[in-house]
Amino acid sequence: MSSGFASSGGPSTEATHLTSRDNPLIKDLRKLSQDSTAYRKQGRVWLEGDHLCRAALARGFKPALAVFAESYWPAAPAEFSRAAVKSIVIPDALLPEISGLESPARMGFVMGLPAAAGLKPGAASVILDRVQDAGNVGSILRSAAAFGFSQVLALKGTAALWSPKVLRAGMGAHFALQLVEGLEPEALAALAVPIVVTSSHQGSFLHQQKLPMPCAWAMGHEGQGVGDHLMARAALKVRIDQPGGEESLNVAAAAAICLYASSLTISDS
Repeated sequence: MSSGFASSGGPSTEATHLTSRDNPLIKDLRKLSQDSTAYRKQGRVWLEGDHLCRAALARGFKPALAVFAESYWPAAPAEFSRAAVKSIVIPDALLPEISGLESPARMGFVMGLPAAAGLKPGAASVILDRVQDAGNVGSILRSAAAFGFSQVLALKGTAALWSPKVLRAGMGAHFALQLVEGLEPEALAALAVPIVVTSSHQGSFLHQQKLPMPCAWAMGHEGQGVGDHLMARAALKVRIDQPGGEESLNVAAAAAICLYASSLTISDS
């Protein structure tokens, strides 16, 4: 097996070429791209497409493998082939088998799953309480990273944080955050910041409320909202005013509004 790194211009001149769909690596990539929890068993994640790959590199993450379509390999940016320990080239016909996209990307990285992190008691945080839609979870991660929240705590029942769909929806936010998943509600007792929850029928309106910062915003299940265990722990309950008359907001939209409001608190302090 050969691998190489380019010193300047163009990709490395050496790469391992795989042609069989029965190759063990292709089988592993197939699982990583299609099974939302395969990353836990393999201890690695599949980053599909140059946007995610660039986001990982920008945050100092080093991929174990760079995977390129055969047609793309001659023109692949050198930064991708240099970044990985090994470069792999596969036939374009195999791309749909390792892709979760309608139009498969022409390259991707295999990266080791970041080591499990412990809860940071004083960090500005977002708590995900059984948020099940991968798109919502990824969008909330993007908002957390954008508005100065460094930690996301996912309770059991929440969509797998490093699943392919959440990674795509997160658009690189994963690499700016400390992610802790699979938590029991009791673990939140270690938080040293106040928990703030949103509710469609309890608490003051968000725009009228002085928000604590740092804090931990709790975002709940799409249908059931925040659970009783978190409601009981909350230091503050707020509602988002909806003059248009809608009953509730999508959880990702609500999260963006709440986290932005908290970012204004940081600016004013």
